Amino acid sequence: MFGKKEGSSTSNAKLDPNRIPDHIAIIMDGNGRWAQERHLPRVAGHKQGMQTVKNVTIAASELGVKVLSLYAFSTENWKRPSSEVSYLMQLPIKFFSTFVPDLVKHNVRVMVMGDITKLPQGTQKAVNDAIADTADCNEMILNFALNYGSRDEIIRATQQIAKKVAAKEISVDQIDEQLLSQNMMTADLDKLADPDLLIRTSGEERISNFMLWQIAYSELEFTDVYWPDFDRHSLEDAIVKFQGRHRRYGGLKNN
Repeated sequence: MFGKKEGSSTSNAKLDPNRIPDHIAIIMDGNGRWAQERHLPRVAGHKQGMQTVKNVTIAASELGVKVLSLYAFSTENWKRPSSEVSYLMQLPIKFFSTFVPDLVKHNVRVMVMGDITKLPQGTQKAVNDAIADTADCNEMILNFALNYGSRDEIIRATQQIAKKVAAKEISVDQIDEQLLSQNMMTADLDKLADPDLLIRTSGEERISNFMLWQIAYSELEFTDVYWPDFDRHSLEDAIVKFQGRHRRYGGLKNN
């Protein structure tokens, strides 16, 4: 009945462990539809989606991914019903309370981009505690986008640069790609800031205001699999497809 959306590998090609993308970003979509197709409340999909985050994080870490960026809550998600928003605000608390030991075990460091000051105090504490508890981990970065929107990010970066120009700290001529990148919320990721591969689950084919600056040359993969059904095989399948592409960055194939 739900076979079309179940997680499964569709590629016969073999994954090359030596060509794993350094940075994978995922738009986690389809929790609500996953639940509705099973005649469950939407929050049931979010609950199952939280377990998927755990499974995919461990899988990515074991595969050798260096940064995994997950679109957890956008600046537009506040428009959802208040009951659903309240539930979503509790998820980081539940997630980190049970998963931080596993993150430390797998040497995964938590980072967050977005304006977390607008989140409830309990959610902020859970996020900040997870960041502190994993600060010494250095195998992979689990980068959550919480209360994040790319247009908001670009506006904030522009404002920061404009203030520096106004204060005569820099000139207009010094504004370039590097400077703008240094003022983005991914600045702490340094050379790993730009995703090599962006995955969106659930069959939707749009970016939804996620990392617009950083994905300029990312490979995009859209899968019909709902996020709660996305698993290690789904991740590996997306990576295999990524490995089958030739990234030219605007140049010629033989460059």
